[in-house]
Amino acid sequence: MAKTDDDQMLINLVSTGDREAMRLLYERHYDGLFAFLRGRGADTGLANDTTQEAMLQIWRTADKFAGKSSVKTWIYTIGRNKLIDRQRKNTRLSFVDDVPDTADPTPNPEALLMAANEASRVRACLEKLKPDHRNALRLAFYEDLSYEEISGLEDIPVGTVKTRIFHAKRLLLRCLVSK
Repeated sequence: MAKTDDDQMLINLVSTGDREAMRLLYERHYDGLFAFLRGRGADTGLANDTTQEAMLQIWRTADKFAGKSSVKTWIYTIGRNKLIDRQRKNTRLSFVDDVPDTADPTPNPEALLMAANEASRVRACLEKLKPDHRNALRLAFYEDLSYEEISGLEDIPVGTVKTRIFHAKRLLLRCLVSK
């Protein structure tokens, strides 16, 4: 069974009050939603609080899921809207400068150092991208969302998503080659 089918099954169970299904849905989407919110300017605390608030709303309103998008897109949209509400309420924005490091399980110290240097280069190049380009790349390649899902999530045309990703990849490659 595909992950999207699993998500649909889980949201159906959550809508009936199934706590175990909510736990599984939470575990499956918490990290991605948290990273998505960080990419939209939330600091760690705000992203955590907003993710929790979004998950609580999902628990309360799972029966309202209409199936017009994937469950993942629906969850991210709820998170985005919660973040916008919180940011409006606080009337201040905090932009993220750091991209979280990923753990390298390789025990070889030389390989770790090389990987750290390469990750640092990629991170530095990603930081040079405009936020729209950086978010489009992250959603497409780290969150594995389709262009249509990104379009719905960001409320922009699919063509704009394609253009952002095209330009972001060119700029990222140019930056990596020049270093």
